[in-house]
Amino acid sequence: MIAKLKGLIDSLGDDFAIVDVGGVGYLVFCSGRTLGRLQTGAAAALHVETHVREDHIHLYGFIEPGERDWFNLLTTVQGVGAKVALAILSVAGPEQLLQTIAAQDKVLLTRASGVGPKLAVRILTELKDKAGKMSLGAFAPSAAAAISTPVGGGVMEDAISALVNLGYKRLEAFEAVGVTAQELGEGADSSSLIRHALKRLGKDLMR
Repeated sequence: MIAKLKGLIDSLGDDFAIVDVGGVGYLVFCSGRTLGRLQTGAAAALHVETHVREDHIHLYGFIEPGERDWFNLLTTVQGVGAKVALAILSVAGPEQLLQTIAAQDKVLLTRASGVGPKLAVRILTELKDKAGKMSLGAFAPSAAAAISTPVGGGVMEDAISALVNLGYKRLEAFEAVGVTAQELGEGADSSSLIRHALKRLGKDLMR
């Protein structure tokens, strides 16, 4: 099984790259975000997920391991195959997906080719618990810099950790911080996230 490829980018297509490794060209399917960071003739290293079927072997490549982790997580959802997972990752990076799932916001997901409102809701529902257990700090800063997100992953992780230390479950802290981050937008610091998330959690407990 191929887990990583390191070589020269021979050529780029709409949804794939051909990586020349010692004279052998590997066709690797990639998200738009990964393709945007590759350049023909330049050296590159891709983290690879290998899918073996009776009639083919497909390689899926990712510039960052966090993107590969999300690819694997997305494909656990019924109706989300490799092609749809790459489409989702083309419109949202790991941190952005975390915020989207925490806030249960289907709008971003429906921007991906092949994702309608019903599938978006299924993704949000099925990944709610799983995404809450993923650490924001696991994703490389370089990946975060490549996308536009309202609040940085490190700030969100600090806020979530603070709430967990106060006795809240990680999942409920994750949800509260995710929704708060969407509301406060860019520039929010961890203190603001914690303060507003606590207010939200207090209201939820009173219902």
